[in-house]
Order: sequence, then structure tokens, then C-alpha cells
Amino acid sequence: MDFLDGFVPHLIGGLAYGLLLFTVASGLTLAFGVADVLNLAHGTFFAVGGYAAFVMSDGSWTGLLLAVLVGALAGALFGSGLSVAVAPLAKRGHMAQALLTFGISLVVGHLLVVAFGASYKRPVLPDALSGPVTIGGHHYSAYHLLFIGFASILAIVGWLIITKSRVGALVRAMVDDRQMVAAIGTSPRLVLGGVLTVAGAVAGLAGALGAPILGPGPNTANVVLMQSLIIVVVGGLGSVGGAFIAALAVGQVHTFGVALAPDWTPYLLFGAMAVALLVRKPPPLLLGGRT
Repeated sequence: MDFLDGFVPHLIGGLAYGLLLFTVASGLTLAFGVADVLNLAHGTFFAVGGYAAFVMSDGSWTGLLLAVLVGALAGALFGSGLSVAVAPLAKRGHMAQALLTFGISLVVGHLLVVAFGASYKRPVLPDALSGPVTIGGHHYSAYHLLFIGFASILAIVGWLIITKSRVGALVRAMVDDRQMVAAIGTSPRLVLGGVLTVAGAVAGLAGALGAPILGPGPNTANVVLMQSLIIVVVGGLGSVGGAFIAALAVGQVHTFGVALAPDWTPYLLFGAMAVALLVRKPPPLLLGGRT
């Protein structure tokens, strides 16, 4: 019983953190796999959503809903702006994109610190979500359980859109043959802009929902970007399905690392990445994309 009391909450926490990272990394890998944009400002979009949640939350369910909506909208606006900013760099390669998006990340990150200060923020949750719940004699974070359920639904909806809808077919076609997309009367640039806008919205949504788990602060964008890049590399560039598997693994390594050996957690993550790259086979495409 004591073992389960100590182990299972960490397992649940790792699952919640992994799904949080997947929500962020899925947008990053879609932006790279479909739009061919290396977005180093993606972690900043997450932070923007987190600060939006902090501002809008007031301890009520209405405040929580507004926080989620405003976070997603803020991320979508940044993603749309990014699509316009990187358009002139389409033929200059990923290095130019990396420099531009890294500069955007630095500027926006500094403005966020100026606006909100250098301390980490936590949104105010409704009372029903701010404490633990007891299931089978064990205590679990109510918000972690809610987030796991919501993130799972979001992943399923994303999979259905990518694999079953006409929009998803256009996105998948953009990976294989952009000229064919143009030939059927759809603007590839419009699809690319839509992908970057949705990727930004998902990052902002993750920031708003994940603020109680990983509060926004001066270093949040860097941490999220680093761990998302690990997920994208391990899961396979452009593979959302691979990102899902990698995110769950990274979430467990991070959570148990923090609990058992906090000073070694970053090294455990990079060590796990190195091992995965050495032994893994191409990941399954659970949500579409490319390996």
C-alpha cells in the first residue's frame, strides 16, 4: 500500500506531463513535417498561453474556460503571424528560419518578463480541481486526472481530423505532393498558413491547460522547447504518432527523475534520447505525418 501510494501518483503525474508535452510537440512536428518550418519560438507560444491562463483565471469554472479560449486564441494569432514572417524565407533553408524564430522567442520572452515579472505564475483553479481526489484509497491530483482526460480526447480528435477528414487529406497531401494540392484548386500557401496557425493554437492551448502543471515563468519556454525537440527527434521528424509515444516516455522519465534524482533529470532525458536514437525503429504513424 505504501509503495502504491508513492508510485501511482508519480505514474499519473508522468502521464499528465507526457500528454502535456505531446500537445506541444504535436504542433511542432506538424509545423516541421507539413510546413517545413523549424519553429524555435514554439515554446514561447506555450508560455503566452500560460500567462493568458494566469490573467484570466479567477478560481471559477468560467474563468478556467476563458483562460483556455484566450490561450488558444493567443497562440493562433502568434502562429498566423509566424506564417507571414517565415513566408519570405521559404527558399533560404532551415538556418534562416531558426534564426528568425529564435529572435522572435527572445523578444517575446523578454516582453513577457517585463509584463509579468521574473517569478513563476500559477492560475487560480476552481476548488474542485485544486486538491486531491481519493480513488480506491489512493490520492490523486484532481487537475492531473482532468487534464489526462481532456488531452486524450484532444489527441483522438486530432487523429480523426488528420486521418478521416478532407482537411486532413489535404495536410497529408502537402507532405507528399504540393503540386497536386495546387492542381486540385487549393492554395498550398493557405494550407501551410493554416497548419502554422493551428500549431500555434495548440501550443497556446497546451500552455493554458498546462499552467497548473508547469507554471509560466522566465525559463518555461526554453524548458518546453528543449523537451519538445527531444520528443520530435526521438519520435521521428514529422511523425505525430512517434511524438505521442516519445512524449509518454519523456513524461515518465522527467517525473520519476525529479522525484528520485532531481539533479540528474536533464541528463536522464538526454541519455534516454541517445539510447532511443541508437535502438529505435521508425515509429508508427498514429496520427499521420511522415517518418
